[in-house]
Amino acid sequence: MDVFALTRALIDIESITGNELAAGNFICDYLSPLVQRYGGCLEQMEVEPKRSNVFAQWGDELAVTLSTHMDTVPPFFESREDETNIYGRGACDTKGIIAAMLTAAENLLAAGQRNFGLLFVVGEERNSAGAYRAAKTPRGSRFLINGEPTGNKLALGSKGALRCEVAATGKMAHSAYPELGDSAIHKLIDALAALRRIPLPVDTLLGPSTLNIGTISGGRAPNVIADEARAEILIRLVGDSTETKQALARAVEGRAELLEILEIPALRLCALDGLDTTVVAFTTDIPAFGGAWGEPFLIGPGSIHVAHTLQECVPKNQLIQAVQIYQDMVKQLCRRASK
Repeated sequence: MDVFALTRALIDIESITGNELAAGNFICDYLSPLVQRYGGCLEQMEVEPKRSNVFAQWGDELAVTLSTHMDTVPPFFESREDETNIYGRGACDTKGIIAAMLTAAENLLAAGQRNFGLLFVVGEERNSAGAYRAAKTPRGSRFLINGEPTGNKLALGSKGALRCEVAATGKMAHSAYPELGDSAIHKLIDALAALRRIPLPVDTLLGPSTLNIGTISGGRAPNVIADEARAEILIRLVGDSTETKQALARAVEGRAELLEILEIPALRLCALDGLDTTVVAFTTDIPAFGGAWGEPFLIGPGSIHVAHTLQECVPKNQLIQAVQIYQDMVKQLCRRASK
């Protein structure tokens, strides 16, 4: 398949987080002939039942690994294309990136390049389960090229993430007699309002830290005083989280309980000759790898501004550019690793 057809084939496989099995099997089937033809190895690293990372390697030493994630956010919708873009869930985040990496690998192998690998992981959109699993079994890779939509510019930094749950409890009562109850929803609303007033840090490279209230749930019925309510919040970190956590705890004190679910630190990354650079606000799998797969670089086709939307797409010209960029990066980093 060419990179456009491969992108559409990948998009049309629903792989919402937790359901990556079919996408992984497709990639394995695609890679199997390349492994047989060029003498590599192919492996599925089980993360949990029916969820596995896919890893392939060519050459005796692993200098560079091209990696991205197979999972997408909901809702799933199939691919379509016009003269300029390919559309569909995962088009830029990250089915188009997988297609570009697979195509780059084919071209590199045909040209005689070895000592590189491919690693496609599960779970990035939720908890980086696949990257954490891969970090436990490193293969000696010196460099990691992580794919996310950066407009084909090399990211010099990315924000981290702090995900928390805010849970409030109360006492049920008939809504005609609110004085007999204690509304958990009212407590939660007050806690969330206080959270929104917290001054958050600003970094000279990464910019401002931001807070998003992503979900709210609770209560029993309109005529019942709510005895429970909860919300999920996510803060984009730009530095050390200590002061931010302390401020969050003070804001909800006496109103709700604050439960930390996940923290991913902010990152500073390196440049590479010949590539334009940018800074991104989103979080990636790179912190979960913990350096186990080598010095990281972050780059990929598409715009994060349309990822996670119903307008998600990837420009065709950027897919073609990405294939060449990944090939050039592998060659450059393999030369660096051999010195």
